[in-house]
Amino acid sequence: MRLSQWMLGCCLGLLSTVVAAQAAPVPSSTAATPAKVLRYAFPVAETGFDPAQINDLYSSTVIAHIFEPPLRGDTLSKTPRLRPNTAAALPEVSADYKVWTVRIRPGIYFADDPAFKGQKRELTAADYVYSIKRHFDPKFKSQVMYVLDGFIVGMQEVREQALKTGQFDYQREIPGLRTLDRYTFRIQLNQPRPMLLYQFASTNLMGAVAREVVEHYGQDIMAHPVGTGPFRLAQWRRSSRIVLERNPGYREEYYDEQPDPDDAEGRAIAQRLKGRRLPMLDRVEVYIVEEDQPRWLAFLNAEHDLMDRVPAEFVVRAAPGGKLSADLARRGVQMSQATEYALTYTYFGMNHPVVGGMTPEKVALRRAIALAYRVDDEVRLLRRGQAQRARSTVPPGVNGYDPHSVAEIAQVNPARAKAILDAYGYVDRNGDGYRENPDGSALTLEFASTPDNRTRAFDELWKKSLDAVGLRLTFRKAKWPELIKESRAGRLMMFGLGWGGSFDGDGFYTMLYGPNAGQSNHARFNHPDYNALYEKSRLLPHSPERSALYREMDKIIFAYAPLRPNTHRLLTGMAHRWVVGYRRDSADGNFWSYVDIDPALKQP
Repeated sequence: MRLSQWMLGCCLGLLSTVVAAQAAPVPSSTAATPAKVLRYAFPVAETGFDPAQINDLYSSTVIAHIFEPPLRGDTLSKTPRLRPNTAAALPEVSADYKVWTVRIRPGIYFADDPAFKGQKRELTAADYVYSIKRHFDPKFKSQVMYVLDGFIVGMQEVREQALKTGQFDYQREIPGLRTLDRYTFRIQLNQPRPMLLYQFASTNLMGAVAREVVEHYGQDIMAHPVGTGPFRLAQWRRSSRIVLERNPGYREEYYDEQPDPDDAEGRAIAQRLKGRRLPMLDRVEVYIVEEDQPRWLAFLNAEHDLMDRVPAEFVVRAAPGGKLSADLARRGVQMSQATEYALTYTYFGMNHPVVGGMTPEKVALRRAIALAYRVDDEVRLLRRGQAQRARSTVPPGVNGYDPHSVAEIAQVNPARAKAILDAYGYVDRNGDGYRENPDGSALTLEFASTPDNRTRAFDELWKKSLDAVGLRLTFRKAKWPELIKESRAGRLMMFGLGWGGSFDGDGFYTMLYGPNAGQSNHARFNHPDYNALYEKSRLLPHSPERSALYREMDKIIFAYAPLRPNTHRLLTGMAHRWVVGYRRDSADGNFWSYVDIDPALKQP
């Protein structure tokens, strides 16, 4: 799971430090063999490139092409389908889902780096054991530790010692996480985790990092990602430009993606690219362009090769009625659409003195704010119909979704919001048009948001919605990386996020599990009954029994309103005709490795 979160930097005038990786130069271009370069933009800045320290969408997209977990998804499959990556096969799992054994393929090497002192460094099982341990080292403040926290036999004792001493003992033997031989490691859990299989494809949790690299770069490790993947970091101008180049030492891997049987487009891509050595690109250039219009114009002018998330206002012009416009079709532009397995939501800081807490008046305030927000206007006006209103926290199509589970807090009912505020003493005592707290003190809400034009439109809608029920709203403006840090630290009152998951509902219920505070649980909601229900549910595979637990958890979410479910987005990607193999609905995020640039098609 990741925060949504997948940009012409020079135009922003950001004078940041350029970090250049020690790497072989990009293959030179000639008239006969021009370098294949994929150029596009992120709408939000990255935070860094260390799997143990990041979990936002855009940083995660970059590291997915540098570091490698044991498994991966098939990029042409519209449904999650796992395949071996660095592993020789899928993990061997015990009948009780407690013991997972993974065998790594010999002959896989890390990219060359000064940390290896001129030696070729092979990937081993110990690298995966070390990389998983790093998530439990308090100094890295892992955002995905919650996936395994409390499950690995013997790990809790080591972490508790690290919390006391300030030093994580990487040499200490952990019964539940150990190597069996040079290429085999085993994870032993104290409880069943049937869905753990899918975490073996998570770069953020299980991307292999070499200990020598971490120790060599120390506190600067976020700027020096060194993995076994198909690309390596060549340049980095923070919040402006990211350049990756082909890893010259990458092993022999060949295109062999398997589309679904009824997928004619996928079969055509597979046939065209089958047998090609990976990666097919020489370089990927990513720019941070926060404003929608410059990003769209860069694509239209062919300065960028693709636009992975076309803003809604341009989708309705470029593809009216869901059909590509005649002009773009003549230019050979390709379009791909998919409904995201994700939720956009607004959370309330449950520890914040203004909106947090479980007292009846605080619950009433959160419920009223949720009911006042005009999410239908968001879908119709701001997203131009490129989304559907969320009914609960789980998106349609995900295991655990129930069309009959409809949250009152996901409705739009300003009249009901006013009635709740009146009933609990939130009234306007001084006649300025805004309500005060029940004790008569001033009430001012603060929403955290970024300073770009697109976000300002959402701010205006929130202010208009809350003005209509007499609630004063102000805004805390800052860049995305800063807000994410404050959010994880629990310092924001209200903040809007996107939470991306997979086809399984478990990831969406982790968002409010108490022990995950500061990781998946940005709201810091902590309800004992909810926690107990979630702990039961995560031991079960998808089943009616687990779905029944989800419905009980829904009741608690709807009653206490720690967040407001907003939308599930319809995402549109567009690419120029020379981009081969790109699909917006890929089930795997490592798509740079599986697309090609056809230079012949770039000729006028």
